[in-house]
Amino acid sequence: MTTALALIASSVSLSLALNSPNRLHMLHNIEVSSLLVDTAGYQDILSSTLTSAAASVVEAANSDKEAAEALAGPLFGASLFPYLAFLYFLDFKENDTPKGITVGFATCLLFVFLTIPAAIASQLLYGVSLADCDWLHGSAESMLTITNLITVLSFRQALRWKEEQQMKDDDGDNVLRMLPPPPSVVSYAPMISLVCLLTVLAAMTAIVPALFSVVDTHTPYLGGFLDLPPDWVSSFGNLRTEPENALTVATWIIHLTSLVEFLVAMGFAWKWADVVGNKRWKGITWGLLPLHSSGITACIYHLFYNHIPFLVPLQAFLTVFGNTTAAYAAYRLALSNGWKPPPISSFYFWTSSESMETNKDRTATTNEIIAPIELLPKEESPSLIGFEDLGDALSDDTDLSFVVKLFVGCAIASYVIKYAELQVDLFTSSSSLTLGFLFVFIPSALNAFKWYKRSRDPTFEGWF
Repeated sequence: MTTALALIASSVSLSLALNSPNRLHMLHNIEVSSLLVDTAGYQDILSSTLTSAAASVVEAANSDKEAAEALAGPLFGASLFPYLAFLYFLDFKENDTPKGITVGFATCLLFVFLTIPAAIASQLLYGVSLADCDWLHGSAESMLTITNLITVLSFRQALRWKEEQQMKDDDGDNVLRMLPPPPSVVSYAPMISLVCLLTVLAAMTAIVPALFSVVDTHTPYLGGFLDLPPDWVSSFGNLRTEPENALTVATWIIHLTSLVEFLVAMGFAWKWADVVGNKRWKGITWGLLPLHSSGITACIYHLFYNHIPFLVPLQAFLTVFGNTTAAYAAYRLALSNGWKPPPISSFYFWTSSESMETNKDRTATTNEIIAPIELLPKEESPSLIGFEDLGDALSDDTDLSFVVKLFVGCAIASYVIKYAELQVDLFTSSSSLTLGFLFVFIPSALNAFKWYKRSRDPTFEGWF
């Protein structure tokens, strides 16, 4: 595996060098003369050369934004195909996936396609990446918040419907109530309509300033109306000067809300596994983990004011990897519910021994989706103290109050991040790749370990 990655890195480094005279320094670490050796020492020489090539790719990508974006572009493009597979398997009829959830995940494609013109505009008009143009950046990223919001609301409505199907009689016993499902469970239309409305509003945040005001590279998103007045900020003490490409509070809110919403959706998928009696839904949570790490990587990149370029291809890698793991998880879910490839498919190897046991681990039939939670055979999941448990903590709230509380909490965190980081030199001056990796790896590892403990130890209550 290491050798394969090194070969890829070597090829990329040669390609980058040949395509740009400014990148010829990437080849200086590869000693061509060391290749002229006898066969006995070939393996050592090859290993050393490939390691050097891989190191040069990382070094170049972390010192040159163009090189970093050149690495990230093909990965982001490749991530589309596994995501389409994820949507296909997720929406398999016998999965009984609430329709609004499919709409929510599918809206991510809209985010991708609308981000492309925004990125092109920032490059052509201002010569910077989208991340350095706040007013376009915030507008584009708001589509990701919409994506996750639709998914969370759809999960929430479906789970609430399950709980409302039960009531207690005078003796305290559960009584079944066959309530009609909410529209978002059985129809795509309600959430598609909401997506259209929110997309128009998001688009207006970019179109209005472009048409009716003077905008430049660092025009703040939404006019920076949530940012604190500069005079107030200067009164806080000896703060560092904020770089021009710093995110506004509104853009930070969008990023943090997307992260938290995604965690809540992961928690809902875990709970839905108990509701429908199919543990493969918990695999969806596991499959989404790398995508959450991809979101963390984007936030860390902005936390360091975009000074660690290699985090861009790292985010791209986590995106394509996460889309692949999500597709595989959805594939296993579909298999457990009876999916089989078409007879004419040339990929019949998909019907492995696992698919021959299609329904063995499924304890609920298709019709059981209308039964209340307590009447289903299920594994009890522990209650964790974590962002993914906000859905349970705010279960008594209406959808509107839930969304308001979510945004208020993320707004408070955004103010803390934006202005507290100016207290230290670490973020304004550092471009340490190691530091960036640590900021991404530690929360990602804790998140993964928490889900592992949740699946193994019912008494585990988590840390965050």
